Amino acid sequence: METENYTLKEIQDSDVNNIYKGLSDPEITKYYDVHFATLKETEKQMEWYRNLKIEGTGVWWGIYDKQNNKFCGAAGFNSLEKQHKKAEIGLWLLKEFWGKGILKEVMPKLFEQGFLKLNLNRIEGYVASDNAKCKNALEKIYFTHEGTMRECEIKNGEKIDVDIYSVLKAEWKKYNHYNN
Repeated sequence: METENYTLKEIQDSDVNNIYKGLSDPEITKYYDVHFATLKETEKQMEWYRNLKIEGTGVWWGIYDKQNNKFCGAAGFNSLEKQHKKAEIGLWLLKEFWGKGILKEVMPKLFEQGFLKLNLNRIEGYVASDNAKCKNALEKIYFTHEGTMRECEIKNGEKIDVDIYSVLKAEWKKYNHYNN
C-alpha cells in the first residue's frame, strides 16, 4: 500500500530489528501492552505478527518513508472477529517521526483495508486514559469516544483506565473524502 509519502509493507520476520528499535524504547511503549529489552525477546512479537496472519485475526504493516525507505513505525489490525465484522487498530511510531502527520496520512489506507478488504463494519481503538496525545489524534480522524473502562488493565503494577474509541463503516463513508 502506498500514500503520497509512505509505503506500508506487511511485516516480515526480517523486520525484527526495526520492531525491536521501536518496542524496546520506553517512551514508545509507555502506553503500549508490550516492551522488549532484547532483540531475542522481540521474536515473541514477530511470532505474534505471523500468528495474526495464519489465524486470520489480523495483519500489521511496517511504515516506510518513500524518500529514503526509512522505517517509521508499524500499524495494523488485531483481534479481528469476522463474525462480528470488527477489529482493533494499533499504531506506533519511532520518536523521530512523532508529530509529522504520519497518522493522518496512513489512516485512510488502513480504513480502506479494514472496511473494504477485510469487510469490517467497526474499527476499535483502545487507549490508556492518560494518553491525551493519542486520544486527540483518534478524534481528529473520526473516531468516537464510547466510554472509559475503569481499572481494566494493570501496567507496571498499576491499575489503569482505558478509553474505547470506534469508527463505523457508515461513518467512514460519510466522512471519507478519499472513498471512490
